[in-house]
Amino acid sequence: MLRCLTRYWHPTLVTLIFTLLFFNSASYATEEGAESAESAESAESAESAESAENSESTEDTEISQETAPLTLDTKVEVPHALWLPVDSEEVEEEVPTMALTPAPPLEPPPLKSITLMLDWYLSPQHAALLIAQERGLYARQGLEVDIQSPADPSIAIKLLSAGEVDLALTRQPLLHLQAHNGAPITRIATLIETSLTAVIVMGEEQAETEHTLAGLHYGYTTGEGRELSIPRLLPRSVQQTDDFTPPVNLHFDPIRALREGQIDAVADGFYHYLPQQLATEGISTHIIRFDELDIPRHDGLVVLANSDTLARRAETWSRFTLALEEASHWIIDNPTAAWELLISAYPMLENDANSAAWNDILRRMALSPAALDSRRYKAFETFLLNVGLIEATLPVSRLAVDPHSI
Repeated sequence: MLRCLTRYWHPTLVTLIFTLLFFNSASYATEEGAESAESAESAESAESAESAENSESTEDTEISQETAPLTLDTKVEVPHALWLPVDSEEVEEEVPTMALTPAPPLEPPPLKSITLMLDWYLSPQHAALLIAQERGLYARQGLEVDIQSPADPSIAIKLLSAGEVDLALTRQPLLHLQAHNGAPITRIATLIETSLTAVIVMGEEQAETEHTLAGLHYGYTTGEGRELSIPRLLPRSVQQTDDFTPPVNLHFDPIRALREGQIDAVADGFYHYLPQQLATEGISTHIIRFDELDIPRHDGLVVLANSDTLARRAETWSRFTLALEEASHWIIDNPTAAWELLISAYPMLENDANSAAWNDILRRMALSPAALDSRRYKAFETFLLNVGLIEATLPVSRLAVDPHSI
């Protein structure tokens, strides 16, 4: 009987075990589904909370960026509308890369005006001044030069001393004499390096002695003739005789005096022109040069400036002499063209006397107008002291300067 019961209990036990396993599996599946739903719900809640947190953080950041000052570390977002790619269709026009029209040219600075008064009427000895004018060399140096001829040669230095003109021409001996008389004048340039004047004597050249020269009746045009050459021609002993005829002032008209026989000689005539002009009237003459009278060699034609404004206007005078230098070199290199330009621009210069003097003047022209021969000016001061015309010498710097070195 026990064996019978054992045979029927075994299937029952197996069935019971399978039943319990089935219910256990179902229960586990139900719990896992519930946990999954809960997990999904928790994830959704967490994500929603994080999104809310990010939204609040963004708003806080924006508020913070609006209120906080910008620094190098500040994050800045540029709106899309303001940051378009170069090839974007929203760009309506291309930005120009260069100006469509060139800038207007700069106007040159105005020229500085200068008034220059000649020593007398125009002549070939003024060639450097005139050529510089005609070839635009003054303008190239920023200058505009007004060249004037005086009605009376004696007024040029007076006008310069009074500041009525900026520059004036004279001869070196007159510079010394006028400076010792108190005129505020200083040489800044040399046009002609040798004397242009000499004693012009009526008649053919002959073996003259001190006696024959002392017996002539002299005239003069400037202080150069009166103070320098006449005392060398007329010893004091001759001047003290009863029949002595004093020299006369010719008032810058020596031709008329010689033609009319009022005098026998001019103490300071221009030897390039006066003998030729008299020769056209059949009057023969000969010359006695100043070095034969032991008068030191000196500059024949110089440009003067006012001593009181010399330092202030040094740059202007430097540029002026540069224009003269360029003109002088062009004249020497092109003598024929220079002469043609002169008589074309100034027809009054075209005559036989000037044409005959042209080549000789070229040989005496200063190629470095500003250059100063200090020895020459010092020697002339010593000469004036020795002959008793001055009581003390002036320093060379008071009489002449190189404007490039001021």
